[in-house]
Amino acid sequence: MRAQDVADKKFQPTVFRNGYSQDDVDDLLDRVQATFAAAEQGGRPATGRLAGARTVIPEDVASSRFRRTRMKSGYDCDEVDDFLVEVVVALRALAR
Repeated sequence: MRAQDVADKKFQPTVFRNGYSQDDVDDLLDRVQATFAAAEQGGRPATGRLAGARTVIPEDVASSRFRRTRMKSGYDCDEVDDFLVEVVVALRALAR
């Protein structure tokens, strides 16, 4: 997985049904993208949690939780969850 893959990812919007907050998901994906971009530029992936850090480790993604939406547009929960599983696998491979 590359930073551009994360930037290009689109999720099905939800309307009038449960979804994840678009802002919450987008914030996490910005950090995921920054992590892959740093690795692509020869940087080392983060090895621990740092408050306010722009990069993430697999555990950050795996433990992420998002606010739920109901009557406003959100992202399809299953699509987001499935993509985040792929992200975790890619981050673990990157850390090796």
